[in-house]
Parts: sequence; C-alpha cells; structure tokens
Amino acid sequence: MVKPEEAQDVLKMGSILVAGEKQYPGVSVILFNIGKTGDIEETFKQVKKSRVGGHKIAVLVEVVNKEMEKAAVKAAESADFLIAVTPDWKVIPLENMIAELQQSGVRVLAGVRNATEAKIAAEALEIGTAGVFLEAKDQDISEIKKIIAVFESLALERIEFVPATVKTVKPVGSGDRACVDTTSLMIMGEGMLVGSQASGMFLVHSETLASEFVETRPFRVNAGAVHAYIRLPNGKTKYMSELKAGDEVLIVNHNGDGKTGVVGRVKIERRPLLLVEAETGGEVFKTLLQNAETVNLVCKDGKPISVAKLKPNDEILIHIEKAGRHFGMKVEETLVER
Repeated sequence: MVKPEEAQDVLKMGSILVAGEKQYPGVSVILFNIGKTGDIEETFKQVKKSRVGGHKIAVLVEVVNKEMEKAAVKAAESADFLIAVTPDWKVIPLENMIAELQQSGVRVLAGVRNATEAKIAAEALEIGTAGVFLEAKDQDISEIKKIIAVFESLALERIEFVPATVKTVKPVGSGDRACVDTTSLMIMGEGMLVGSQASGMFLVHSETLASEFVETRPFRVNAGAVHAYIRLPNGKTKYMSELKAGDEVLIVNHNGDGKTGVVGRVKIERRPLLLVEAETGGEVFKTLLQNAETVNLVCKDGKPISVAKLKPNDEILIHIEKAGRHFGMKVEETLVER
C-alpha cells in the first residue's frame, strides 16, 4: 500500500499489486477507510463508482467495539478485501468476522504489529485470515522477515505415509509420460505424490540422484503416465496431462513434510512404461512410471529405490486417502478405481 502518486514508481521495480486510497495510474486496489458506522452507506456509493474502472476494493475498518465489528462485516459485502484493525488486539472480534465471512469470498486481512500477532491471526478459528496488514514504517526489516517466516512455516503440509508391499512390477509397453520440472531445487528424500488412484498415491523421488548415464535434474520429477493423478497443495489433485507452467504442485519428503512448488515446464514424451502395484491394508494401489533406471520410488526406510531394481515384496511409501475426487476436489462418495 502506497500513496497513490507513488504507484508508478513502485511498478518500476516489478509487477506488484499496488493499493492506494484513490484512483490513480498504477493503483489496482482502492482502499476505503471507514472510521464510523455512518460512513458505510457513503462508502457503498463510492465503491460502485470505483468498480466501473475494474478496480478491486479494500475496506479498512478500525474495530473498537461490537458496533464497528458489525459495520466491518456489512462493509465487506461490497469489497474484495477487508482489513480489520483491532487496536487492543482482541482475538474474538477477528474470529467473529472470519466466521461471518467465510462463505462470502472476501479476503480478511488482520492489522498486526509483529510476528506473534501475525501467527495468531493466521491460525484464528483454524481457518485463519488470508493475510496480515503490517504498518511497515514502524518496523525494522527483521520483524518483516519474521512474519514472512511465520507464513512460510504455516504453509507447510503434513502427509501421512504407510508402507505398502510391492506385488507387481511389469512392463506394459509404451505410453505418454510427464516429467514435471519445477522452479525449485529439490533435495534427497523429496518428490511428488502420483498414482492411478487418488486414494493411494506413490512418493516418486526427484532426479537428485547421481547416475552414470545422465546428469542430475534436481528440479525434476519424472512423475509417470499422463492419466495419473498428481497431488497439489491444500488437498487438491490434477491429472498429469492438465499441468502447465505456473501451476502449483506439492513437494513432499519421506518424513511427510510438504511444501508448494511452482511448475516451470511439463515435458510429455512417449516412453516405455512399467506398471507398479502395491498392497497395504488389503487394498491394491497402482501407478505407471517410465521404465528407466533414473526413476525412483521411496522405500519405507526413506531411501530411494530405482524402478529398474524394484521387485515383489519390497516395501515402499504410499499416501492413503479415504475419499473420492470431483474435478480434483476431495469428496465423500463411494468410488472404485481399478
């Protein structure tokens, strides 16, 4: 957020979403400050005029009492962002607003003074705010870095793995497989979750292992056939064939620590494929991978194992989900995938 007349100077540094208190070249989000409940109707009128220009709208409300909390919720009906500043830092008003607005589509930001308050806001009601609004001019760079670290840590996902016993390793002829190249350099133990069934996904290791045949590609996971599911952040999936540059994928290590990766490129090429079937809990799960020494799954001890060396009775890591999928979203339904 800047003074409107400074927006153009900010944009010289890169493509940045700029907010200001009035329409001005370079301002994408117009901020309205509601100081008292009587301002709301006047704000609604101004918002309608501002939307004609295609701007997004943010409303800042200082929530000093219950009346202003209600005013904030009402004002948010016409906004894209609600910035709720609670001077005495009361958690309950923030939780009330999150509960009221969770189905509305408005993004709630909490006014905070430090990293501790930022963490509380991000975890409020388990849903958390969409972000925080920090008065940066009163802070040194170290506090800003602490807040960044808070949000990075909260963005991590936890994945539960179970060991599955390999039942079948069988060449099945050629097919189209996808290599997923990310903008991140992965390390040993990291990879992506892939499978022919969304209910059971295999941890496919990144190309971080040295080989006498090819150089390492630590940004890549040779993830398998194009029909397979691949796990995304926040519990979503996509078919491998749907991935494209700019999409987000979930990068996971063998301990179950997940983080977001950005797709830089997806290489789809025709290659010989291998069917891998593994059983756990009486259920059999399947995936098809390129039949190549450089493609690795992960054993139950966390060590990668090449599919060229994989054999029946080996134990590998699988993530199990007891839910179906509808356009990549998890749903509770009866579903059989063979």
